[in-house]
Amino acid sequence: MNMPNRTRLCAAVVATALLTAGPLALSARAADAPTAPAVTAAQQSRAEVRVNSFFREYREAVLHKGHSTPAQVRARYLAPDLDKRLDAWALQHDADPVFRAQNVPASWATRYEGSGAGHSTVVLTERWSGGAKQEVWFSVRLQDLVINDLKDPAS
Repeated sequence: MNMPNRTRLCAAVVATALLTAGPLALSARAADAPTAPAVTAAQQSRAEVRVNSFFREYREAVLHKGHSTPAQVRARYLAPDLDKRLDAWALQHDADPVFRAQNVPASWATRYEGSGAGHSTVVLTERWSGGAKQEVWFSVRLQDLVINDLKDPAS
């Protein structure tokens, strides 16, 4: 017997066994089968997870709710040259360089914007309690998930 015929025969035997065993046996077998984790459309890229973790920890540090200072969080997640550029941005704009504002956003959301040349772009949308929104664009180096750029949206 060649392989295609053997495969069809095995499938027919299994189907017959399941049909004759009745619905109770079928549901018991299905319940015993291992289930794969659910994958949703909202699953985040590694870069989005990294930006979310950074932003959450940074926000908690600014609000004095975390175990780290804002400077410690920035040092852990950001490339050193970006950290220096953010200090300069803060002096020039008299605002928090990560939030791009003088106050702390109430919530945020991220979206993956694309990848290329070893980097991913993640857009973080900040929301304030009054309804205002603002986007901040993050560049994440894929090799080590270091955030190496943060800027206002392209004009």
